[in-house]
Amino acid sequence: MNLNQLKYFTAVAEYRSFTKAATQYYLTQTAITQQIRSLEASVGAELIDRSTRPVSLTPSGAVFLKDAKAVIERMDTAFLRAREASAGLVGSLRIGYTKGYERSNLSGQLCSFHRNHPNILLTCFRNDTNALAAGLLNGEYDIIFTWDSTNLCNDPRADWKLVEQARLVAALYSSHPYAHRPFLRREELKNETILYMSPSGDRNSFGDSYFMQLYQNAGYQPDILLESADAESILMMVAAEEGISILPSYMTDKLINADNLVFIPLQGELEVENIHAIWMRENGSQSLAQFTEWFSMP
Repeated sequence: MNLNQLKYFTAVAEYRSFTKAATQYYLTQTAITQQIRSLEASVGAELIDRSTRPVSLTPSGAVFLKDAKAVIERMDTAFLRAREASAGLVGSLRIGYTKGYERSNLSGQLCSFHRNHPNILLTCFRNDTNALAAGLLNGEYDIIFTWDSTNLCNDPRADWKLVEQARLVAALYSSHPYAHRPFLRREELKNETILYMSPSGDRNSFGDSYFMQLYQNAGYQPDILLESADAESILMMVAAEEGISILPSYMTDKLINADNLVFIPLQGELEVENIHAIWMRENGSQSLAQFTEWFSMP
């Protein structure tokens, strides 16, 4: 049994055809057939049912396919790591961040880390908060920067640090009666049409409950016209004067001279969004250890 045989088998399983699998690998159908028979001899079971048209997997083949794909993936990863090491890349770090946080100083921090650790490959992924939490738990990310909408910081398997306390601001159109105020209280927005920026993309998360509680503390239920995790679309609608929104300041601080938009800070101790860096304790990555030790987090 060898890696090529596993690749030929998965191709036959996916295409349900020896001919198409042979074409993919620039081999003859006879050569593919011989390789599959050799694989079946090594396994000690028939993997392909040749009596059907198109061909199909036997029960043994269906079980074997999953493990074969996993072996191929692990080998591909091993080859990639070897090539990276040869090229001077000796580690990698998968970083997830909440939508909108690309406007923060995160990119500058990553740039500084990369200059000091050029042999660590940084790969970044943008997602909503619930997907980030699920991805961290499933091993898709090494570390995430997020508003903790799933209360992940209370998970005993996780470690975290507070990165930023971002002031919440009201996003208004320029002709709004409050557009020239130095600050606002949430109570003053009672009669406004709200374009709701959801940290999770829906209204069923811990984070959304927190924001809804702020409205209840202000004495009313918001009149929500739209809820979305897409800040760009929300700001477009505010500029079109369809409503107003409340956003964390890291999304707005770098928007200078934005067309028909003004941003007014909200007053109140709870009018903040806490951004956390969160990672799993069991993650033994040396790159992660270097990153969490170096990264400038209070």
